[in-house]
Amino acid sequence: MSTSPKKALIFQGGWDGHQPVECAALFAGKLAERGFAVEVVDTLDVLNAADRLKALDLIIPLWTGGKLTPDQEKNLEAAVISGVGLAGFHGGMCDAFRGSINYQWMTGGQFLCHPDNIKEYLIRIVNRDDPITRGIPDFRVKSEQYYMLVDPRNEVLAVTTHQSVSAPWTNGVEMPFVWKKVHGAGRVFYSASGHQCQEFTDFPEQLELTLRGMSWAAR
Repeated sequence: MSTSPKKALIFQGGWDGHQPVECAALFAGKLAERGFAVEVVDTLDVLNAADRLKALDLIIPLWTGGKLTPDQEKNLEAAVISGVGLAGFHGGMCDAFRGSINYQWMTGGQFLCHPDNIKEYLIRIVNRDDPITRGIPDFRVKSEQYYMLVDPRNEVLAVTTHQSVSAPWTNGVEMPFVWKKVHGAGRVFYSASGHQCQEFTDFPEQLELTLRGMSWAAR
């Protein structure tokens, strides 16, 4: 008996420094390889259709900055509460829609700064038994090291320890960096890595971790 592929929606746009077009193409292809039927759109208008959103299995925002209308925010949150998964990374998910408090509550974190900008640092797995992280070792990346406000209800899977020249008062702070949570009946996954698309090629552990998180989040 055949089963229908899970339906994923990627909406991409906003600040182009995070390469939303390239990241959307990468993840649409990789998720298709894992059995998803993926639609990519370049407009927030898709969030106006509440019933369409609730019919999905997974929503991936790749939209740094931007502004949601009250109805768009309500429709997106209602879809997740109903059981649709939400998954994303870096600024495309957690430096998006700063004026939308319910969106931030749902995602579990909000970007504040990235001291020293692009630099090398370690991602340390703290839950090695979770299916998202199992078998993935600690790994180094070269990216922005996000300092964030985070939801204490997040189930943290990986952390990074801050060390910087420009903000030495943050040195030694262990920052949640990859997490999962539930919001209503929906699963939510986030990874703070992924400043630009090339990172996912340069650091295969980062790509695999993110794809597993997206798959986990899907209804």
